Amino acid sequence: MFGFGSRLHESDYVSDAGLANLRLYKYGCVDKSPVTKYVLSHYWNWAVTLFPMWMAPNLITLIGFGFVVSNLLLVTYFIPDLYGPGPTWIYFSCSIGLWLYSTFDNVDGKQARRTGSSSPLGELFDHGCDALNCCIGSVNQAACMAMGHSWYSAFLLLLTTLPFFLSTWEEYHTGVLYLGYVNGPTEGLIIACVVMLISGFKGPMFWRSEVVEVFGTNFGIFPKDWILLDLMVCGMTLLLVLGHVPPCLIAVYKSCKEKNQSVVAAYSELLPMSLFLVSAYAWLASPASYIFEAQHFILFAVTVGIVFGRMATKIILAHVTKMPFPYFTVQLVPLIVGAFIVNVPVVFGLEPIFSADTEYYYLIAYFIFVAVAYAQWALFVIDRFCTYLGIKCLSIPRPKAQQSEEEEGLIGSSARIRQD
Repeated sequence: MFGFGSRLHESDYVSDAGLANLRLYKYGCVDKSPVTKYVLSHYWNWAVTLFPMWMAPNLITLIGFGFVVSNLLLVTYFIPDLYGPGPTWIYFSCSIGLWLYSTFDNVDGKQARRTGSSSPLGELFDHGCDALNCCIGSVNQAACMAMGHSWYSAFLLLLTTLPFFLSTWEEYHTGVLYLGYVNGPTEGLIIACVVMLISGFKGPMFWRSEVVEVFGTNFGIFPKDWILLDLMVCGMTLLLVLGHVPPCLIAVYKSCKEKNQSVVAAYSELLPMSLFLVSAYAWLASPASYIFEAQHFILFAVTVGIVFGRMATKIILAHVTKMPFPYFTVQLVPLIVGAFIVNVPVVFGLEPIFSADTEYYYLIAYFIFVAVAYAQWALFVIDRFCTYLGIKCLSIPRPKAQQSEEEEGLIGSSARIRQD
């Protein structure tokens, strides 16, 4: 009656109008990082030449994502308590895997331009994997820093999802993915890789050393009993609050004013993420929850990570198809219900509804639901894009790949002739 049902459906499954809008798509990205400009861009230009011309950009993205997923499986098996210490090699594996993920993630676009296979599906596929990596990568990082099933791991999870959501929301309104002079995908990722390497050399317990013990002083501003993990959480929070949130809010404000759109309506689009964060926090913070105590945080993190991936990727989908902003996903409902179940006994002084086992079974059912729903939705959207654009997701048609190889060979020959 009010059009909400059709709008919800179109935000989940691409409408014909959305597919028609793909012709208006134009990718825009601004990366102000000096590290990217003067160092990494040259490394990526070299790295892309290592990939054969027949290799599809999305396949490169998927393989890169596979590195962090593989390390998640290793962490779950060897360091299930997220504390350790685990085998020394696993910390190096996490560092190398994250670096390779970043390399593949930045090379896929260059491969698309190199092979003439750029498409709106590339951005959707690329950023969709990035969204899922926010939570998966945070679990790997937590294990490498001996955070355990604790609030350290929870804050790391939440502090990686919020910046990604804000940047995606900003891109939806401005049409440009903006990365500042210091940003997560560049400097943040390098720091994460270095941290994992340090864990490999010095052991993960290093990060539980007191600040005074490591630096010889607390700099006169930090509590004397603070450990390095406290310093990390504080630093990430300050960078988020002071360096990331304001620019995103200002950019969207300016975009709305330029387009004569409602700023209030744009800011209201932050409600789904607020609901996600509040529900996750309320569930974990409840005395009637056993997620930390029973060491179920990995399952919780991966489950809500898929929910977050769905939320963020739906925004990207709406961006490339020029469709209305997706306010809601049904995958949020079990998260809200879970938070409600563990807090009702606390508020009304009742006996806990969940036991450690029933909460675990609820999380398993939640994980199965979101994993199946996400996979079904992703496959449907990919199929719709491929059918409409006349492309394949993970391969390049042989004639086109062969033509690209020949052009690459001609360019290489010309370069050699000029050198001679």
